[in-house]
Amino acid sequence: MKSILVCMAFAFTAAPAIAQDVTGLWDTGTNGAQVEIAPCGAAMCGTLMTSNAIKASPSAKDVENKDEDLRSRPLRGLTMLSGFSGGPDKWTGGKLYNPADGKTYSGTMMLISADTLELQGCVIRPLCRTSTWTRVR
Repeated sequence: MKSILVCMAFAFTAAPAIAQDVTGLWDTGTNGAQVEIAPCGAAMCGTLMTSNAIKASPSAKDVENKDEDLRSRPLRGLTMLSGFSGGPDKWTGGKLYNPADGKTYSGTMMLISADTLELQGCVIRPLCRTSTWTRVR
């Protein structure tokens, strides 16, 4: 009986930690922006839900976009993250769109903790910038 209890104790301590989920609403820490991350097909994507510009004008447009044809699209609901694959803690191969400068960067996402996400966007390595997002829900 004692050996069964010891084996059970080892089984519970050897169980793998459950990976945190990257899906949810994240505060980007910049311009009051919040992005909803969710699966889109086999990848992870992120949609802009709100920002200071959207709060000031709900019909705010993507005016900084380098493509003139896209400047009339609304900021609310704009896809900012696309094509990220991997997980459960690190996603690579994605694209990060920054509506503040209208540019798209290659990116990676790393879940640091249940409530902290690190994103890195690069023009080309080593020209990269890292930002830390905080989970809202």
